[in-house]
Parts: sequence; C-alpha cells; structure tokens
Amino acid sequence: METKNSKLKKPLLEVIDLKTYFKTDAGVVKAVDGISFTLSEGETLGIVGESGSGKSVTNLSIMRLIQSPPGKIVGGKILFEGVDILGLQEKDLRAIRGNEISMIFQDPMTSLNPFLKISTQMVETILLHQPMSKKEALQKSIDMLKLVGIPVPEEKIHNYPHQFSGGMRQRVMIAMALSCEAKILIADEPTTALDVTIQAQILELIQELAKKLDTAVILITHDLGVVAGLCDTVCVMYAGKIVEKAKTNELYAHPSHPYTEGLIKSVPRLDKAKNGKLFSIEGQPPNVIDLPECCPFHPRCHKKMDICTHTYPPIITLREGHEVACWLYSDDKEKTKS
Repeated sequence: METKNSKLKKPLLEVIDLKTYFKTDAGVVKAVDGISFTLSEGETLGIVGESGSGKSVTNLSIMRLIQSPPGKIVGGKILFEGVDILGLQEKDLRAIRGNEISMIFQDPMTSLNPFLKISTQMVETILLHQPMSKKEALQKSIDMLKLVGIPVPEEKIHNYPHQFSGGMRQRVMIAMALSCEAKILIADEPTTALDVTIQAQILELIQELAKKLDTAVILITHDLGVVAGLCDTVCVMYAGKIVEKAKTNELYAHPSHPYTEGLIKSVPRLDKAKNGKLFSIEGQPPNVIDLPECCPFHPRCHKKMDICTHTYPPIITLREGHEVACWLYSDDKEKTKS
C-alpha cells in the first residue's frame, strides 16, 4: 500500500542508526540498538513487535522523553525536516514536542490530569504552542472534540476525565494531540485498554484524521492485524533492532524473516478452520542485557543455521523498499564467515 504521490514527498522524519541504552545493576540494556527508518509527509508507518522489542523506547527517543538516568540516547541521529532533534536545546525542543510532533500514550487515564477539567488541559496545551487568546483556544478545543466525535462538546469539555468512558478519553487524547496541527502523530498502542468495538473506532478515527489533516502517523502495536489496513510501511522490531521493513502489501505477500512469518501466522483469521489451533511462536523474547552479537531470534527459529548462533546477519535488500536482517538471504560466501 503506497501513500498517494509518496514518491514525490520528501522525508519528514529520518531516524539514522539510533541507539538508546539503559544502564542497570545487572548490565546494559540495549533497548534500541542501531535502527533506521524514514517517514514521509502523510505516510502512516507501523512499528510492530512483541513487548520488550523496543517499539515504545524508539518513539520516546524521538520525543526526547527518555528518563536519564538510567536511560540515554548514545548514538545516531533523528532528523525532523533536516534538523537533528538530538542536538536541540530544551527551549527549541519544546517548540517541536507537542507542536510539530505529538504523541498519544497507551492509557489516557494516566495521561490526563484527574484533578483538572478537560477544558483546562486542552486550552493550556494550545496556548503553550499557538498564538491565541484564551477564548479562541477554548473554541478550538471544542471544535477538536467535535472533530473526534465527542457529542455535545461545548458541554463535555467542562467535565473531568473520570466522567468519560475509556474510548471517549482516548478521543480526548487524540484531540489534544492534533489541536496544534502537528505534522507527526505518534500513537503508542492507542487501543490497549479498550474493547474490540471501540478499538476499531479509534483506529478508524486516527486514519480519517490523518488523511483529513495530512498528518504523518507512527503507529506502535504488537498486532500485525491492526497495521494491515492502516499503514503504508511496516517495521518489524525484535530485541531492539528492525529485522524486516517493507511496504504493507509487500510484507504480507512476502514475509521473509521467520519472526515476521510467525507474527502473521499468529493473527486470527476468519478463513481458517474453526477448530484449528492458533499458531504461537515458541519460546520467550531474549533478555537484552548484554546481548551477544548473534541473531537474537535464533533460539526460537526453526530455520536457524550455525552462523546465526554467533554472528548478527547483515541487512539485505530483497526488493525495492523491502529489507530483512536474516542469514537465509545472504550468499554462501557470507554464510561461511565466522
């Protein structure tokens, strides 16, 4: 699935060899270990993987929200419209965070202040980034709540967070994130605490608003079924690295990394036998503390070779825009290297 005119659109965000580590008493956790990707204007990028794969840390790094200590961005670049976010002073960073790049967190109840009315929180956000009067900011807040489908927004805006359902609180978070007309919206597992029906509504809402406002989206999820109809490009993460990256249709048609194959097989399908057993990947994600330089997926992989146990695979381009880090696709000369 390609974004319309994507070839004509310049990169809005470029992440280059990003490394974010956490120093602990047990050792160094390489939560994000040398990942690279680009996001174009109006594009929706999915970052998929199990818990602990580094998805959320990647996007907290983009927002420069890594708590230090123990965490630290130790290498790489994050270019937003050509400017390296990692080199900005805090004052300049505030002009981008929340204004140009906004984030929806997993649990809206912990993101919204329970002691403040929604109006106070939304107006404060807009006034921080936009040259408006308080009255204009309040009206814009009401308009945004209406845009995300909250009924009677001129009344609801004066309620407290606990007076909203989980789905409505998430809609409020989306409205706040987009109230400053951000160019990039990062959605970190935005449907985690919601039931299936509301999940579908929230994802559809994000998709509609992204198209309407021409906002680029980074969607973090553990579910490959979610990204199928929503994302243009997908990055599959495992143990802090991107193991496969491709356009969505290409990824589903030709899943190449054994981990990606396992994730796709794990998605329930209506065209499978009712009594069929749902596929699951054997084993557990690795401990990423002082992980050795080998393929971290090899203990769970049914296609592993000897080289997988002691050397990390190179990134190989299979087709245009389709990259995979797996020894299965390297030539024999590379496989014999130790």
